[in-house]
Order: sequence, then C-alpha cells, then structure tokens
Amino acid sequence: VKLEKISTSHSTTPTLNLQTTTIIMKLAIAYIALFSACVSANRPKLTISVQDGNFNGVDGLNPTLTWEGAANSGDLDISYGLESDVRPTSDIASLPRSVWGKVKTDVSGWGVSARADVDAQDMNSADFEVDADNSEVDLALRLTASAGGSGNAVKTIEATKGLDLDGARVTINPRYNVADEQADVVLGYNNDATDVKLTASADSQEVVVSHKLESTGIKLTASAESQEVEIDHQIDNTGIKLTASADNQEVTVSQQINDRDRVSPTLTSNGDLSVEWERTLEDESKLTATLKPNDSLDVEWNDGDWTANVNMPISGTDITGANVHVKREVVF
Repeated sequence: VKLEKISTSHSTTPTLNLQTTTIIMKLAIAYIALFSACVSANRPKLTISVQDGNFNGVDGLNPTLTWEGAANSGDLDISYGLESDVRPTSDIASLPRSVWGKVKTDVSGWGVSARADVDAQDMNSADFEVDADNSEVDLALRLTASAGGSGNAVKTIEATKGLDLDGARVTINPRYNVADEQADVVLGYNNDATDVKLTASADSQEVVVSHKLESTGIKLTASAESQEVEIDHQIDNTGIKLTASADNQEVTVSQQINDRDRVSPTLTSNGDLSVEWERTLEDESKLTATLKPNDSLDVEWNDGDWTANVNMPISGTDITGANVHVKREVVF
C-alpha cells in the first residue's frame, strides 16, 4: 500500500459530521478484518473487464477484487466477504462495493443462519436472509427482509416440509411474498428416474415432469400459457437434443470427433443457426467458441485459475467490437 502526502492550505480545515465519521470507521474496520482474513484464509479473486475493445487507464479495465473469510467464536460459525474496486484513488471509502456477513449456529436441534448484505456506498440499509432447518422433523424455514433506508420490512416467508414415501422423496413448499401479497405452493416428487414439480397459485399453475431412461432424457413443461417438451438422446459419440413448443422448435446435434474436440450445431425453426466448438487442450484447459452468423462470436477459455470470456458482435463479415471479461484467482 502506497501512502501519499497531500498538502493543504493552513486556512482550510476539513470537518466531519458524526455520520460521516461513523461510516469511515465502519469501512476501516471492515477493510482490516477482511484483509486479515484474506491473508490468513481464502485467496482473493481478481476480475478484469474490457468493454467494446476499448479502455482508458485502469478504470476502463473495471478491476474487481473479491474475497471471503471464516472464523469461529464459541458455537458460532462466522463467514464474511467483500467486493471492491481496485484502482488508484485517494478516496479509499469509494472502493468497496458490497460487504456481507453470515452467522450459523445450532439452537435446540435447529440449524439457524442469518446473513446480511450491505451496499458499501449506502450503509444505511441492509438485506437479510434468515434460515432454520431441522433434520429430525425434515422441515426448513426461510425469511428474507430489509432494514434501514425507507424502513424495516419482511419480503418473503417460506417453509419446506419433506417426506420419504416408498423410496421416493416428496416435498411441500408453501411461499408468501409479503410485498406483493402473493402466495403459492411448490410440490415436488422425486425417485431414481422421475422428477415432478408442480407450482400453483390462485392465478397460475405450472408442472414440470422429467424422466430419465438409459440413454434418453425427457422433460415436459406445461402451464395454461405454454407447453414445451425437451428430448435428449445419446448414441455413442453423438448427442441429439430436441426442444419444441407451439412457437419454436430447436434441434442440437453434438458430435464428439475425438478425445479433445466436440462440435455442436444448433438449428431453430425460424432459420437461426449457431455452431459451438469445444476443444480440450494439453493441460486439460478448455477453449469453447460459439458462432452465430450475423450476430456474435463468443469465446471462452478456462485454464485453471484463469477464465476469459470474449464476446464479439458480428454484422455481416464485420466484427463491430469486443467485450472481454477476464477472471483470475490471485495469491497474495
């Protein structure tokens, strides 16, 4: 960390009100705690992005640093993290984007956790998630809320009850959105080959049924507004996936050419064509390119700690720009 001396006029006396001082103290404490956790525990991750193929200095790269840590205090398991800009500035308080913390413990057979997410540039409000589950009675509860800002309010409440019936798993999940005053229930059924999910409210109903055979998977989604069927079949080195609804049909044929190369063209009923090529490199990293004629060329390179994504819009035979996103796990 480089500290620079900033000269000021003797006639100028900076003043801080109580709220500003409190925010600076909170940020300072968060930075010290999170940096200590970063060094002693998990490694931070650095993300760099370039938009439209252009950037002007470090700000144009949009460098972002994220890290998280964990600690124990008695019966409490504590985890926390921070996402921050990484750029030269004399205003350190402007760097952090978000801060979160989570506490877990056991209370009378219930596993209870509470998480808070705070916008580091507006620390007057926070979003909360509270979860409680009991494995003995196969019941889980969840509540989301917000506090500060315009006031305190519960957002959603839900419960999930599980039942084991003749080798199958049944779940009942009633949910209530307090803000919208909307309620629904999700019923689930699962055995080794079949999965059924029914979501029902006063205004809408939807059912999703998935069934797996030896080399074929079938998925049906149906509601009052639409119906869609998906069939996925594998024959040796060739995979065929068909997705069909009343408005659109799409087929993808995936061919494993050799141990390292796979090609997957996709054709839709409206005439759109795309081709995906995936290659496994010598060091087990992967390069995936997806071409959509007259639309875009997307390239993803995954190489261990490095992940790079490049999106290049295409107009005719011209590439009109490039959006680059690079993520790297950095060890300090």
